Amino acid sequence: MSQKIIILDFGSQTTQLIGRRIREMDTFCEILPYNKYPEDDSDVIGVILSGSPYSVHDPEAFKVDLSRFIGRLPVLGICYGAQFISHTLGGKVEKTNSREYGRAHLEAINLYNPLFKGFDRGSQVWMSHGDTITAIPDGFEVIGSTKDVKNAAFWCPPDSQLSIVNCQLSKGVWAVQFHPEVYHTTQGTQLLHNFVVDICGSRQEWSAASFVETTVAELKQQLGNDRVILGLSGGVDSSVCAVLLNKAIGKNLTCIFVDHGMLRKDEFRKVMDSYSTLGLNVIGVDASEKFFSDLAGVTEPEEKRKIIGRDFVEIFNAEAKKITDAKWLAQGTIYPDRIESLNITGKVIKSHHNVGGLPKEMHLQLCEPLKWLFKDEVRRVGYQLGMPENLIKRHPFPGPGLAVRILGDITPEKVRILQEADDIFIEGLHTWKADDGQPLYDNVWQAGAVLLSTVRSVGVMGDERTYENPVALRAVTSMDAMTADWAHLPYEFLAKVSNEIINKVKGVNRVCYDISSKPPATIEWE
Repeated sequence: MSQKIIILDFGSQTTQLIGRRIREMDTFCEILPYNKYPEDDSDVIGVILSGSPYSVHDPEAFKVDLSRFIGRLPVLGICYGAQFISHTLGGKVEKTNSREYGRAHLEAINLYNPLFKGFDRGSQVWMSHGDTITAIPDGFEVIGSTKDVKNAAFWCPPDSQLSIVNCQLSKGVWAVQFHPEVYHTTQGTQLLHNFVVDICGSRQEWSAASFVETTVAELKQQLGNDRVILGLSGGVDSSVCAVLLNKAIGKNLTCIFVDHGMLRKDEFRKVMDSYSTLGLNVIGVDASEKFFSDLAGVTEPEEKRKIIGRDFVEIFNAEAKKITDAKWLAQGTIYPDRIESLNITGKVIKSHHNVGGLPKEMHLQLCEPLKWLFKDEVRRVGYQLGMPENLIKRHPFPGPGLAVRILGDITPEKVRILQEADDIFIEGLHTWKADDGQPLYDNVWQAGAVLLSTVRSVGVMGDERTYENPVALRAVTSMDAMTADWAHLPYEFLAKVSNEIINKVKGVNRVCYDISSKPPATIEWE
């Protein structure tokens, strides 16, 4: 029988991080809105309650019926989840004089409790809450305290009687006011491992190899001998999706790769060559002339995105209609796409090109083989499928391409300038070795150049003044793009790249490096 951990999302910014940590333990987990606990939980082996931006005392605070799972399954409450457990079961949660935020240490800790197996006394944890638990419910006992937070961790052992929910516990309940999922809790992964593997009993069967084997079998059964169409972007998600489908249905898969003219330098040719070596059936469509024509004079970023999205759908549909016997449209939708497109009340808060169904006129069924995977899992599946590293390690790239990395209107000449500058930057990241011996490219989540074509910068070349465009370089480190820090690239590398861009790219006379983090800035400029 399959196994999974359910994470009930109360709106924390780090809920996805809990999920990724658990997946790294080869354990399947599903993140659900707090009010969507499944009717059938026969395959659930444990429940985690996430943090939340709310106080348990707020009228709009999210609530869940604990009696649906508490006692029957092991439960772990994190931050708000811990406070909600205490508040609901008869403890006391009160406002603090100041927000408890930042590093703390578990000065008192029950190292015999299964949640803290392998922990060090004084282990560092990360606090982030405005309320604190001043009294725990009857039947619970404290298992961890910091200097300022007495009830930093507490539990109710199995076989205890909880009168509030009127049940005899067959499984224990744990609660921590800190965040084990974040990097600053130094033994947080150990805590989650203790809960998921030791307490919940995960068999740790979720792996890239098992995913490929199971998914290929499911695709064969789902698709049979039907023909499938897939839109390729050159990115890792759609590429892995294509190879996985090709393994399942072979010649019945037709891929369409649309070039809107704003890809990186020579990218259309390079990606088509890569797909050819993988044995994929790919139709390449050069539609750059139409995109440039429709974007002429447009400067507003959202309008650029809408035009590119509209034109892409129009061109893709025209090509897809030529495949008259197609019954399915495959997409490289991954798990974060679906999570970020719905908030915990089920309302759309962020649109995504792979989420929201299909245009009615396509009359196709939807196939999403990667819909349960996080980005790092997609890459592991790619390696399992034997794909080349240049596709697997490729940085994320915006769907509208360089159009949202050019400030102002779009012209072929501006795209050429940016392609040349971007190519020097990216190739430099590939060839320059970091301190660990790996290319700088592998230590960066995403990188690219931005053309500030709305700005003219004065410069001197030879004996003449120049008035040309600045270019901004952007490189960030991140786990999942929800937050990102600017990459601390070596000064020597930045100096070399800057000098090469200015000397080789006509139209650029100044290079800047963007040192903004997300938040408050975004990764892309538009």
